[in-house]
Amino acid sequence: MPAYILILDDDADVATAAQLLLRRRYGQVATLSDPAGLPALLARGVPDVVLLDLNFTPGSINGAEGLALLDILRAQSNPPAVIAMTAYADVPLAVEALKRGAGDFITKPWDNARLVAAVDQALARREAVRGGAAGSPELMGESRAMQELKALIASVAPTEANVMVLGENGVGKELVARAIHAASRRAAGTMLAVDMGALPESTFESELFGHRKGSFTDAKADRAGRFQAARGGSLFLDEIGNMPLAAQAKLLTALERREVTPIGADKPESIDVRIISATNLEEARLFDPSVFRADLLFRLNTIVIRVPPLRERREDVPLLVQHYLKLYEAQYERPSRNLTATAMDALLRHDWPGNVRALRHACERAVILGQGMEYAINDFGLAATSIATAVTIAPVSTITLAPPVIAPASSSGGDLTLDAIERAAIAATLVQFNGNISHAAKTLGISRAALYRKLGKHGI
Repeated sequence: MPAYILILDDDADVATAAQLLLRRRYGQVATLSDPAGLPALLARGVPDVVLLDLNFTPGSINGAEGLALLDILRAQSNPPAVIAMTAYADVPLAVEALKRGAGDFITKPWDNARLVAAVDQALARREAVRGGAAGSPELMGESRAMQELKALIASVAPTEANVMVLGENGVGKELVARAIHAASRRAAGTMLAVDMGALPESTFESELFGHRKGSFTDAKADRAGRFQAARGGSLFLDEIGNMPLAAQAKLLTALERREVTPIGADKPESIDVRIISATNLEEARLFDPSVFRADLLFRLNTIVIRVPPLRERREDVPLLVQHYLKLYEAQYERPSRNLTATAMDALLRHDWPGNVRALRHACERAVILGQGMEYAINDFGLAATSIATAVTIAPVSTITLAPPVIAPASSSGGDLTLDAIERAAIAATLVQFNGNISHAAKTLGISRAALYRKLGKHGI
């Protein structure tokens, strides 16, 4: 998964350990021990993710230095995703970092799997935010369906009701969650997003409820869980449909009692969060007891918001296309161009199986590769998307992944390029798991964030 990661930590051993771990997975991983060098580094290019230590002066534990650097990072025109790091699991400091714009926090020493998962989630969140208007988490569209969605958000947001957001991949479920939080009475608090599909069952309680020092082998310090860190704000539980049933029972207990007990603690702690959850599972599957507990479902779905797919609001396509073309023209410093009528007609008729995310990637491709005076339909790469659509709507029983056959160089048969084979494998795996990203990524042996990138690459 190509990405530019920056580790900003005054402890060279810590920075090197993280660099060695992450470089194998992400490629470009830089380290910086002196915060004074940050402006010069940012002038050369803004990282995708920054692992930011919150204390630099020996003996300092208040996090003031790290919070000041966080403000600098968030002020960039295309800000990186920031993961706060500290050796002191202080809940108020973690909450303050989240309020200032950090997307997550980890305590040192970290678990390697936890660190990698945090970076994967940070990359996925950055992609989601980039999908909003001018880089902000705003829902775009003036169609009747979007007007109804925005009206529902406006009605629901001021309440304390738990909300479940349903919709296909790429429709903007996290943007809906952020819109709910921003319009709620908890807007001054943090909204913390957790990818439930990426949480290992073995660390589920520690991640959500926290733990005490010495409660298990690697518990070298107290650690706040996500429920504690989001106190006074909203907790967004993404991919809620991918939770194992055992983990669902633990979450249900916390929601029923409005308290959590950190691992190793003697008494429970009260929680004060609003739960917003999301899943791409078909709603009927949530009522299958082998998939989801009915008692937990009724705790989460007080209000259900269904986000319409792009094919059901085609009248929004021109607005979205215009927005993303202008956005990427500015980002890549390309000249402004008009769109041919033929191209717009094709974009309107396209089904967009990847929804707004796929449209955004298509616009980015057009800006980068388009050579004419106007954008033509070929610039958007929809031919490959059409092939993927035809595959993904086929019945599961007709899809079989056979070992790839290497054709002779002189063969004039089907497309056997690596890209074509990869595209077909991804499409077939998504069909196998009914569009479930987490299960498909696990089967393919890649992270969810990597799969999202490949979906964009192939226009799926």
